[in-house]
This record gives sequence, C-alpha cells and structure tokens, in this order.
Amino acid sequence: MPPKYVMHILNTLEGAGYEARLVGGCVRDTLMRRRPSDWDVATAARPGEVERLFRRTVPTGARHGTVTVLYGGGHCEVTTYRTEGAYTDRRRPDSVSFTTSLEADLSRRDFTINAMAMDAAGRVTDPFGGRADLARGLIRCVGEPERRFGEDALRLLRCLRFASRLGFEIDAATLAALRSLAPLTASLSAERVAGEVSAMLSSPRPDGAYLLADWGLLSGRAAPGSGPPARALAPLPHYARLAHYCASLEERGSIMSTRGFLTALRFPARSIKTASAAAEIILGQKRDYKRLLRDYGEDAVLAALPKSRALRAVLACGECWSVKGLAVGGAELAALGLRGREIGEALDALLEHVIDHPSDNRHDILCQLIKERYGNDRA
Repeated sequence: MPPKYVMHILNTLEGAGYEARLVGGCVRDTLMRRRPSDWDVATAARPGEVERLFRRTVPTGARHGTVTVLYGGGHCEVTTYRTEGAYTDRRRPDSVSFTTSLEADLSRRDFTINAMAMDAAGRVTDPFGGRADLARGLIRCVGEPERRFGEDALRLLRCLRFASRLGFEIDAATLAALRSLAPLTASLSAERVAGEVSAMLSSPRPDGAYLLADWGLLSGRAAPGSGPPARALAPLPHYARLAHYCASLEERGSIMSTRGFLTALRFPARSIKTASAAAEIILGQKRDYKRLLRDYGEDAVLAALPKSRALRAVLACGECWSVKGLAVGGAELAALGLRGREIGEALDALLEHVIDHPSDNRHDILCQLIKERYGNDRA
C-alpha cells in the first residue's frame, strides 16, 4: 500500500477528473513484495494543472512534464503522460508531446517490468507483459530492443544492473541487441557510468559488474578481460567491493590502473585514493599489517583485507603503526636540538623501530634512541 501522501496525490488528481497512476519501479517493487525506495505518479493532467491542485510544488522538469509535489512530509514526482521525439544525444528526447493515453506513455519506457501502472485501488495496467516477465524472472525491452537502446545508451547499463540486482535473465533478443550496441555507451557521461557501476557493486549480486567490461559496456574505459577468474564480490562488505573489483579488472587486463580508471569515471577523490591504494595492497599480497597501515592508511588496508582477523587484531591491540601514535612528537624532537628534515627522518626511524619493538614506544626510550642516533651533544 502506498504511503498516505502518495494516496492523497492520486486521489486529488482523480477527484479533479484527471487519470492518475503509479508507474515504473514502485509498481515493479510492489508486485515483487518489496518496499519501493520512491514513488512516481503519471497523470493526464498537464504540469500547470498539477501545480494548481497542490499548494507546494517544485517545477523539477516542467518542460518534460514533471512536477514534484510535496505533501505531508513526503514528496512525489508527478509527470504528465507523454510521447517522445528523437534522441539525438542518445540520452534525452529532443522533444516531448503530452498525451492523455496511459498506454502511449508506458510504451516509451525501457523494460516491460518498468512499463506497468497501478491505480489507487491496486489494479494493474500491463500492456506489454511485464507481470509475466516478473514471474519468469526476465528482463525484456518494450518493443524493439535496438530502438530502446538506441534512444538512450544508459539503458544498456541499466539492463545489466536490473538483471544483476534482481537475479533475472536477459531476454535473448534484448541481450543480442545489448551486446551489439555496447559501443554506444562511449557517448555517456563519466558520472552516469560511475553511478551505474556503483549501483551494481552495492547490489545483492555485485559480480554482475564484471560483465560491464566483458561485454564492452565500459567502452573506452575498460576492455574485455582475459586474465585470471574475477574475485567474488558478494561476500565482501560494500566498502571493500570497489577496490576488489578494480584489482580484478587490473589482473584481467581490462584496465591499466585503478587510479586511472576511477579518475576517468570521475569518482570522488577520496574513493579514488582509497580504492587505488587498496588495489595495490591486494595485488601486492603483502601481509605485514602494521607497515601496510603505515604506508597506506587504515581505510585502504581495511578495504583490501576486510576479512582478515589478524588485521583486526592489530588494530584492536593498540600498538603503534603511525607517527601520530609515537610517544614523542616533532616539538619534543625540536627541543632535543633536531631541525628541519632531521625531525621527519627521526620520526620515521622511531616508527620503524617501534613497529618491530612495540614495547619500546615510551617517551624515555625513544628520547634515548634519538640521543644515540644524533649524539648526546645535539640531543
């Protein structure tokens, strides 16, 4: 059952004489007995009519028929039934035309499981067999797959994401079109591709993300791989998956480097730094935990070795693995007579010693070591 604010929006539109239906993913998820993450309404009402019916609205995309309605602490996108013109940029329609036909609106959608509508009473409109495809566990384009993918290249990535997330098969004709039209993804913005990669990696079946490269859907960013078997991602916590995914792509020859790949996709700087360091650890296979922590930082080491009990033990024991954890600091070394570069070199040397001799991380012992290193007359 939709939330009260969604029911209010549907009932208000219907009460004013405008057909209104839930559409898209919220219908699919409801029929699968999953809780939708958001709710979308399609209606015969024009954007201006929607704005007149509700006190609080935001013209999210009024040019394309979408108005966001805010009511009762919730919000819902309300879009006028529409048909679409050509997709010159293979992403957005050049023009839209409003219509009063629900079926015409559903016919422009990507996959049959997303091309269903539901009224406030729960009655489903399903002109393209989406409900049967849900039961069969099948991803199938609405109409001709070549046309659907040719209109919007992002649908190529979405097709694989839906199949991976839901554990569905891809219809044979849809799959054939997907693989033949994979180069179209080169026209997509880096941010769009990164969003789909991230969504797949955070799904219950993240290993499907390898097919993005193997089927050429990361055109210009990653190539089909021919190296060792890919690392299983599903058993890993979400924070570790990106690094292990990239490490596998490196091993299989799909990408030259994790840093270059993620930079090209414009991932956030912190994600690039952590994942590239973690991938280096994974591929290096070193297990000197305290030195790994010193050299790469806690986030990267945890991403590389999320299942390591030995690493967790090192982190829990409280032993020093960074300069910050030393019992002396730069100011104290300066007071002992060290200057400039000597201070940094001395801290590095003390840390190296303490990693091997954790019990020596005491102020008196470390000061004595400095005196022995630089001479009592200076320290």
